[in-house]
Amino acid sequence: MTEFDRAAIKSKASASCGWNFIVLMSRQGKIRLSEFFSSYTESQKKRILRDISADVLPRQAKMCNIIEKGEYKFIYRRYASLYFVVGAPVDMNELIVLEQIHLFVEALDGYFNSVCELDLVFSLHKSLMILFEMFIAGMLCESNRREVLQQIVEAEEMVEEMSKAGEDTSSQLDDGLSFQEQFQLGRKPGARGPRGNR
Repeated sequence: MTEFDRAAIKSKASASCGWNFIVLMSRQGKIRLSEFFSSYTESQKKRILRDISADVLPRQAKMCNIIEKGEYKFIYRRYASLYFVVGAPVDMNELIVLEQIHLFVEALDGYFNSVCELDLVFSLHKSLMILFEMFIAGMLCESNRREVLQQIVEAEEMVEEMSKAGEDTSSQLDDGLSFQEQFQLGRKPGARGPRGNR
């Protein structure tokens, strides 16, 4: 076995450990949260989002929650009016992914007290904080919901301590958000409050 073969086996094994992406989509096809853990071009991301709305949304409730799409598969769960869709490698266990989706929803429920679609719309940065606290590069790293919520509360307290009285703390929380995420929050991308533009 050559060195190239070993490297290919290692990269394939590491790629099959975690999610490629997660998309939260409403029944009407509105994207409420999307995070890609693997590198995709913008056209590939748009194609994936189109595939999700074309393949997942019209399915009946009693149909299978797994759709194979070439190099990955959609594994989804519907909670109220939201679809939680994960793109996972073909050789990943679907039941584990369904359980991981449920863990993420439980963490959102614990933070928002029965999460709804509006919580995701108006507190996208908090939803992303919970996602990033639980998953790193698409792999589940923290499954203890209490620990995740404790870390989020500590981060919020640290932001409050750092901010001065009367200062808008949302500008500090937006530092890690993309332009699309800032736009979804209703903020002008690049505007950082009193610290100025970047």
